[in-house]
Amino acid sequence: MGVIKRQGIKNTISGYLGILIGFVNLIIIQPHFLTKEELGLTRILFSFSLLVAMFVPLGIGNATLRFFPMFRDEKKGHHGFFSFMNLFPLIGFLVSCLIIWMLKGFIFDQYRHESPLFLEYFTYVFPLIFFNSFINTLTVYCNANLKSTVPSYLNDLGVRLMTIVVVSVYFLKWITLDQFIAAFVMIYGIQLLVLISYIFYFDRPSFRIDWPVFREKQVMNLIRYGMLLWFAGIASLGLKYFDSVMIGKYMPLAFLGIYTIAAFIPTVIEAPLVAFEKIASAKIAYAWSVDDRKQINEIYHQSSLYLFLLGAWLFLMINGNTNALYTFLPTGYDEGKWVVLIISVGTLFNMATGLNAPILFNSERYRYGAFFLITLAIIVLALQMWLIPLYGLEGAAMATAAASIAYNTMLLITVWRLFGLQPFDARNLKVLAVFVFTYTCSFQLPHIANPYLSIACNSLLLSVVYAAGIHWLKIVPELEQQVFNFITVFRKRT
Repeated sequence: MGVIKRQGIKNTISGYLGILIGFVNLIIIQPHFLTKEELGLTRILFSFSLLVAMFVPLGIGNATLRFFPMFRDEKKGHHGFFSFMNLFPLIGFLVSCLIIWMLKGFIFDQYRHESPLFLEYFTYVFPLIFFNSFINTLTVYCNANLKSTVPSYLNDLGVRLMTIVVVSVYFLKWITLDQFIAAFVMIYGIQLLVLISYIFYFDRPSFRIDWPVFREKQVMNLIRYGMLLWFAGIASLGLKYFDSVMIGKYMPLAFLGIYTIAAFIPTVIEAPLVAFEKIASAKIAYAWSVDDRKQINEIYHQSSLYLFLLGAWLFLMINGNTNALYTFLPTGYDEGKWVVLIISVGTLFNMATGLNAPILFNSERYRYGAFFLITLAIIVLALQMWLIPLYGLEGAAMATAAASIAYNTMLLITVWRLFGLQPFDARNLKVLAVFVFTYTCSFQLPHIANPYLSIACNSLLLSVVYAAGIHWLKIVPELEQQVFNFITVFRKRT
């Protein structure tokens, strides 16, 4: 767990710094500097391109995590694995562009009535698809080399800081809307160039593909694995971005702007899971390769307990302060309040179930996970088409949360049935009890008109109740001991 802890902590710091900047960006800057329609436009351009970008690499990202250790050889440039890997997004991009251009009339018909501004800037999806497809592929290559920190900082901090700059320049009317959208797209071009530079800094990969070695390693197994999980990866991303694309179809872009802000707020809860998955996937893949189930079980249990512990506290901090948070936003954005709570429930369940997805997808039974994702993507798409016309933004959130809960439930059951592994013990139930009690107490908090004072008081009171419950039930005495030791050492040094 040493490498996972170190890089997981670094990635968590990156994630939360990114969320802090994202908070400034999406709660303070964009709602005040952009109209709801302009904010919705940037969201639908990004979501549409990212969904397509998942098709482009043809599954090579998943295959890289699993098979790259077989080709690792720094002296021989990993036998040209880097070049081999990048053939897939290149071919996929050309095919995807051709398909999109052929279906352009159909796509335009879906958005012509509610989102005409999207159609006006539709051509920008092509460079966004190119940039994001290669960014996704190269980020996985960094993760496979246990170099996940810089890509995390680049994605979590760099992109958001550049976005703030571009939005601010547009607000000052130094550039037109056309130039603003072009600059928004180029942010991801800069991210790609920096990522390529970083890879050549730490790795110096070879451009020559050693085809005899690839045939010896049975490259077709790699391709078949990647192609199957390709569909699963598309489905996985679809669960996160279908809502944005479907809202743009059924509702004006202004509502997508409102939803974008509301859906961002619960991402605070999930940041630690995303951070630990980036590095833990490679460690779990190695553990499976040597059949080290003890290490896998340890990772599974610790991830479930600590992520649930942290996620529950973050849930309380967010949903105990929703009303105060929305006072910082312009009029009309409070229509997304219920979206925050609904998505938070699905996100917390995902945290509580630990690293079940990396365990299944890096095992020999990965086909089950792929099947679940593909099936669930179809279901959530149907739910979006049914619930959005009925319940609007809340309908999109319900479909997204239901998909997250259903998917993680299937993963839990499958990992338990196939490998006899499950992440829960009595401590998880104790965390649940403390969380439910504390959340119930949140309804009794006094109303304070000043939003800054309200957030400070609510956060302090809920944190005290939650921490007291964790301490009283002795859920994580080892963590409390580490904190105590740290404080003792700090006092001695000062």
